[in-house]
Amino acid sequence: MDHEVEAALRAFVRDSGFADRGAVITDLDGTAVLEREGRAHVAPEVEAGLKLLSDLGRPVAINTLRFPLNVVRTFGRAWGAITAAPLPLVTLNGAQTGYLVHASGDAVVFEELDATPLTDTDVEEVLRGVAGMVEGGVHDLLLFHYPRDWTAGEHIWTPDPGRADAARAKYRSASEVFAAPLPELRARLLERELCMIFLLVDLPQDRLMAYQHARPSSFVTRGGIDKLAGAERLAGLLGFDLAQSVGAGDTPMDIFLRGCGLAVQVGPVPLEHRGLSGTVRVPDSAALGAVLHRLAALQSGVDA
Repeated sequence: MDHEVEAALRAFVRDSGFADRGAVITDLDGTAVLEREGRAHVAPEVEAGLKLLSDLGRPVAINTLRFPLNVVRTFGRAWGAITAAPLPLVTLNGAQTGYLVHASGDAVVFEELDATPLTDTDVEEVLRGVAGMVEGGVHDLLLFHYPRDWTAGEHIWTPDPGRADAARAKYRSASEVFAAPLPELRARLLERELCMIFLLVDLPQDRLMAYQHARPSSFVTRGGIDKLAGAERLAGLLGFDLAQSVGAGDTPMDIFLRGCGLAVQVGPVPLEHRGLSGTVRVPDSAALGAVLHRLAALQSGVDA
């Protein structure tokens, strides 16, 4: 292991309350999860490291943009190899927290702890932007929306019926892809609580500038809600100290790293988010697994 990483881990374990009050919080995609042949897999090194820390009594949590049903399908069964305990989860960019729990048989389900849904005003603001684009002749856009009811999954709207089949083929995780006039879209968005909207627009940058009010290619959550806010709520609900915890992430959206004592930046993207006590950088998921193994060893008093 890199000398600087080793020194940072030793200092964190020595000087923090990680062993008593800390947790491990990790992003999924690009951090703990690998894509192989179109399927998502938890990196074996990460899985093994998380299990060691869980066995030592450290809470382990996931903080992800993914929606709960998708996490259940892609990660739920892998969690059984780490621990039989419920898995704390922050989803939808901090808008919803809960647990993955084992139900009857080997089924895995999501149990909500709390949520901060979008207001009707939030939804109307998005709709105004979408209406402006459609009226301006922009039809190559997709609006993803995620109900608070986790069993509903992911829904995708397109203004162009001719693009629906291509969207279904590309976004196989979606429960529904539909094309409808704007009044019908509005009615559907307002009929139930939504935790997040994602607007994806395929336009050159110069044309996108005309529609900045619509926040193209952005994740829309309620004001003040992001991965850090979600992590703070989860820590309060479960009783661990975020400032004594280890966070791992790989993109600028992993802002929760700022609230963690030790931030582990994974991958090639330079991040501004630094831990309160220390920050280390590792190249990939395998190296993150090595960090987790070493944390477990240091907590156990293994100095070698």
